[in-house]
Amino acid sequence: MFLGTGTSVGVPMVGCSCSTCRSTDPRDSRTRTSVALGLPGGTVLIDTTPDLREQLLRERIGSIDAVLYTHDHVDHVYGMDDLRPICFHRGGSVPVYCEERVEQRILRAFDYAFVPPASPGGGLPKVTFSRIATAPFELLGSKVMPLRLQHGSFEVLGFRFGDLAYCTDTNMIPDETWPRLEGLDVLILDCLRASRHPTHFSLDEALAVARRVNARRTLLVHMSHDICHADVASTLPAGVELAYDGLMVPLAK
Repeated sequence: MFLGTGTSVGVPMVGCSCSTCRSTDPRDSRTRTSVALGLPGGTVLIDTTPDLREQLLRERIGSIDAVLYTHDHVDHVYGMDDLRPICFHRGGSVPVYCEERVEQRILRAFDYAFVPPASPGGGLPKVTFSRIATAPFELLGSKVMPLRLQHGSFEVLGFRFGDLAYCTDTNMIPDETWPRLEGLDVLILDCLRASRHPTHFSLDEALAVARRVNARRTLLVHMSHDICHADVASTLPAGVELAYDGLMVPLAK
């Protein structure tokens, strides 16, 4: 389930009156990029965007069994406080899997949840951290294969679950990662806009990656208002699509 498919400022963008931001096509309304995956042992959320509450309510998702983080940028982390009702329902903490830099960002940004004494009143997001790198690990009855990606000068992670790979916020795939993208059925891939960008794939660059990976289906995400769904979708080659908020894709086994 695609919870969000937009860039860091979302679409429409505040203060913009371009045709995409004024579009009545619901596929042009993009919250910040995130997905929820139904695994054999429960639901895993990838990233906690600032739109998380809206996303979970919109899709009627009331429980999360684990969270994976791709990296520590604001549009992928700063909705973590919206996990509070998930914690209430669980009666305890939510397992979080991330790299050390992401953990440190969360500890600083949400210090009120981790530094005693806790202030009276209200509730706190409760999470339990597990450090990950690029070694595969088991999660909710599924094998997760982390994928090292470059996001400008930052190292970030994508993830592979069976024959589906999720690669957002990247503009370069390192040599060691390409073999981990072989034999995919579905590739979910970053694509910010038509023109080049220092930290994200452009449309042409994303299409080049799609050709090399040769998945049966490639779905583009993290799109800015420079991409109008109807206009760009009609130009894409067979097997490549623009994702949109609320789109559901069967998880490959």
